Amino acid sequence: MGLLDGKTFLITGGSAGIGRAAAIEAARQGADVAINYVGDESLAHNCVAEIEALGRKALAVKGDVAQHETAGAFVSAAISALGRVDVFVSNAGICPFHAFLDMPVETFERTMRVNLHGAYWMTQAAANAMVAQGGGGAIVAVSSISALVGGEYQTHYTPTKAGMHSLMQSAAIALGRHGIRCNSVLPGTILTDINKDDLAGPDKRERMAARIPLGRLGQPEDLAGPIVFLASDMARYVTGAALLVDGGAFVNLQ
Repeated sequence: MGLLDGKTFLITGGSAGIGRAAAIEAARQGADVAINYVGDESLAHNCVAEIEALGRKALAVKGDVAQHETAGAFVSAAISALGRVDVFVSNAGICPFHAFLDMPVETFERTMRVNLHGAYWMTQAAANAMVAQGGGGAIVAVSSISALVGGEYQTHYTPTKAGMHSLMQSAAIALGRHGIRCNSVLPGTILTDINKDDLAGPDKRERMAARIPLGRLGQPEDLAGPIVFLASDMARYVTGAALLVDGGAFVNLQ
């Protein structure tokens, strides 16, 4: 018996990194899975193939979460293929590192549209589907430790992650009457495409790892379990919460 047996699991940014790891773990735990993606089609198809090899249904739907219409199209495609929406994970995000004083308008606005606007419209579309079908559901936002701390080259990024956490808190109140739980995970430094350039040098990776009590940087798979837990009935009385998944980095201030 898996934690997500008989459930459908939708995730944005599902072709790589944290999204891919969570999608595959959801399938291992018994869910049928729909992923949204915007980049390399081969990565998306490979993810679908891996899910299907686990005996679960899967589909990949291409679309830019920054566009409002992408949300409805993704949820509708998932319902057509899988029948319903039990779990939605808002994971798609970008972080083009840049200094504050000369931040390009286009960089700032694109980051806001993908990370925060995209999370809002996708969450709304998934929630409407859950309300219409009845039976409740679970929504998880992949926020960041950056919701709690600053970053010199992330002045456009950290507000979006704080906003995603805040969105889950407010949505938990708005949707609780429908039996829909809303929570966020706050990853620390996870080795993904979003930070591969920033962490390209071994010296910086070693410095970052040295600050973490568990002694290493995170891997995408480190987020899969916490996401599945919050999506599952084991967390049936958890809503409006935030779970740090950072190897202890946040508490290591001395």
